[in-house]
Amino acid sequence: MQPDLIDVLIKDHDELRELFERLKDPHLLPERSQELASVAIAELVRHAVAEEAYLYPTAREMLDGGEELVRREIAEHAHIEDLMKDLEKLPVDDTRFFEILAELIGEVRAHIEQEESVLFLQMRAACDPNELLRLGARAEAIKRIGPTRPHPSAPDNPPWNVLLAPGTGLVDRLRDVFSNRPTDLDQLTEQSKLDDLRAQR
Repeated sequence: MQPDLIDVLIKDHDELRELFERLKDPHLLPERSQELASVAIAELVRHAVAEEAYLYPTAREMLDGGEELVRREIAEHAHIEDLMKDLEKLPVDDTRFFEILAELIGEVRAHIEQEESVLFLQMRAACDPNELLRLGARAEAIKRIGPTRPHPSAPDNPPWNVLLAPGTGLVDRLRDVFSNRPTDLDQLTEQSKLDDLRAQR
């Protein structure tokens, strides 16, 4: 069954929660922490792009007080994006890495809680279910082609964010390939299996 926009975004939230739980493991090797942080950043960026392209414009149009609500949401995104950019620059052996990571996780968890307990419920009540289904398909599509790295100076409102996302995403994905940067849990699982095989030889 085709997920609607809210389903797509809640699934993202669940994946982020899983990543955050993994990052809390005290036995995690430093290189695994860095890889998991890279995946979390990529997931967050894709999620933010989908929200800014489809959730927030619809909320602005459909909800009473939508303009102010979206302004707050975008401000939170900007702060989270700055934290991701700072984290991305740091090696895992820098003491600030885990400080910024902890701050990022705290900010994202608070943002998720607010969206799921307020915004998503308002959207389900105010929007036509078929429109949410259409937006869900668009959100999934832009996540596949959009950026995987934070770009704090990129536009966060349509139409420019939607128009620029594919080009920025292509550059990001090329950088990810050349730097061997994992951007989803499946890649990380495959890499772990390869590492295990090498260790057994």
